[in-house]
Amino acid sequence: MSKFTQFFRESYAEMRKVVWPTRDDVVSSVKVVIISTIIVAVVLGLLDFAFTEAFRMLMK
Repeated sequence: MSKFTQFFRESYAEMRKVVWPTRDDVVSSVKVVIISTIIVAVVLGLLDFAFTEAFRMLMK
């Protein structure tokens, strides 16, 4: 048996062992990612605004 064939047989065997997440798990994870992204975006936006205003005051 060639290494190529052996690789695909072993890969197939490993894929059969995988426990795929349920739809509820995926939806829950997506919600966490979206909420985290929004929070980080808001924090960075506020910091950007604060630093921009601080530099404007310093440049006057």
